[in-house]
Amino acid sequence: MQTYDVVIIGAGHNGLVCAAYLLKAGYSVLLLEKRSVPGGAATTEECMPEEAPGFKFNLCAIDHEFIHLGPVVEELELGQYGLEYLYCDPVVFCPNPDGKYFLGHHSVEKTCAEIARFNQRDAQKYAEYIAFWQRLTNAITPMFNAPPKSIIDILGNYSLNKFQDLFGVLGGVDKTLDLIRTMITSPADILDEWFDSEFLKAPLARLASEFGSPPSQKTIAIGAMMMSMRHNPGMARPKGGTGALVTALLNLVKAKGGTVLTEQVVEKVLIDDGRAVGVRVEGGTEYRANHAVISNIDAKRLFLQLVDAPDIDSADPELRERLDRRIVNNNETILKIDCALSEAPRFERYNHQDDYLIGSVLIADSMRQVEIAHSEPSVGNIPDSDPSMYAVVPTMLDPSMAPDGKHTLWIEFFAPYQVAGAEGTGLNGTGWTDDLKNKVADRVIDKLAEYTPNLKQSIIARRVESPAELGARLGAYKGNYYHLDMTLDQMIFLRPLPEIANYKTPIDGLLLTGAGTHPGGSISGMPGRNCARVFLASQKPLAQTFAKAGKSMKAMAKSLGLV
Repeated sequence: MQTYDVVIIGAGHNGLVCAAYLLKAGYSVLLLEKRSVPGGAATTEECMPEEAPGFKFNLCAIDHEFIHLGPVVEELELGQYGLEYLYCDPVVFCPNPDGKYFLGHHSVEKTCAEIARFNQRDAQKYAEYIAFWQRLTNAITPMFNAPPKSIIDILGNYSLNKFQDLFGVLGGVDKTLDLIRTMITSPADILDEWFDSEFLKAPLARLASEFGSPPSQKTIAIGAMMMSMRHNPGMARPKGGTGALVTALLNLVKAKGGTVLTEQVVEKVLIDDGRAVGVRVEGGTEYRANHAVISNIDAKRLFLQLVDAPDIDSADPELRERLDRRIVNNNETILKIDCALSEAPRFERYNHQDDYLIGSVLIADSMRQVEIAHSEPSVGNIPDSDPSMYAVVPTMLDPSMAPDGKHTLWIEFFAPYQVAGAEGTGLNGTGWTDDLKNKVADRVIDKLAEYTPNLKQSIIARRVESPAELGARLGAYKGNYYHLDMTLDQMIFLRPLPEIANYKTPIDGLLLTGAGTHPGGSISGMPGRNCARVFLASQKPLAQTFAKAGKSMKAMAKSLGLV
């Protein structure tokens, strides 16, 4: 039987980040990954080696913004382990059926100049809109980079500038109440409040809906910050694909003596006298943990599938039912299309420039189209009569991902996990079959080809992954790569439930990390870092904890000019 200080279930990027911090602190760490490739939703793979040799594809995550709001890359010195970020500019291109288009640059001023070609008022309002969201982002970022219930850690993250931004968005009583109103409304209402033009509102709504809900959904107003983040901190991709971040983390973990084992399906968390002491994998092998078991999979699967009911009930008799009934997944996930191309798409009717393809390409014809694209999946319908989509040509920024002169195409199309009327059929009873997924992909490609007529003849090979297949590959409940919805009722100290929101669970030595914990899904590394901090704090004597709190308060006072 092998023993480590900490055993981590899942080698997604948050699990690897958590492991890196623990290893740097001197703990021995084992990560167990069910797939043959570590990385979870952050992999880059040559997934069509026979039909398209030499083409590399990001199988899920692609654009990185949130990781640049935290210190993970710098603290872990990932540049020394092979990580290099390439920044996108332009960051968004969205053609509109009426001949207009939205072209977003890294620079707010250049973006406003593009908008002004079609609507002068909206250009002026756009600058104000982005300024508001950037102040708010600066104000709340310290909360992302700390455990949600740790007031001392959160306050310690605030500098004078961040406090100024916080007070700037709060203002007086009326301004604070107006901010609360903004945060509980919907992106669609916010965009209607600020702008007139459909060619501008539709792509901003599409980006806001990346949180996995329609733009009319109340409580996901924070999604309206997504475009702002492309201006600052900026949108970037690791050179070599998203998987290059995972490779750098693996290099670090292995350099520090960590162990990563693949094709290890954890079937049970071992509990002894109310404490997590290890795991058992398929085949019967057990791995023991001296200090903790940390789960990088969602809390629902962890407690309802991997922990014996009596062990949960003895720790918290209500937890199982609350996990089963209170956590919300609205049935929306993605159908993923990857294509190997002989040439890049060309948007000839829109003053085509190859630079348009550096960032993301959005097919968002109208607010109504975007609304349908994100509301229909919740009732099991496939919104493919007039598809909206998020597409990227990664090789425009990073030619290393395809043979010389060739390109790759990444398409994200929102679709239901469970198809209405097809319950009990298809993969895992979801209704998804190879025939259905390819018919839907055909319609998505047809729609994109309306804007870029050279697309179809340029496709060398394609891979289509249905929501059911994506869910099975990632081990994601209902295919939700965020683990659970990103609505306000399931964020911060409510994620995934208030009683387990601070990464600890009622079972001693069993901790949570990953997309289902604060601050949520995306490529950020923040859940992994925050979980590591909670674990490390739990291992320190009480005197050291108070000393750390004193230092945090002193640093905060200094930043405010009080000492």
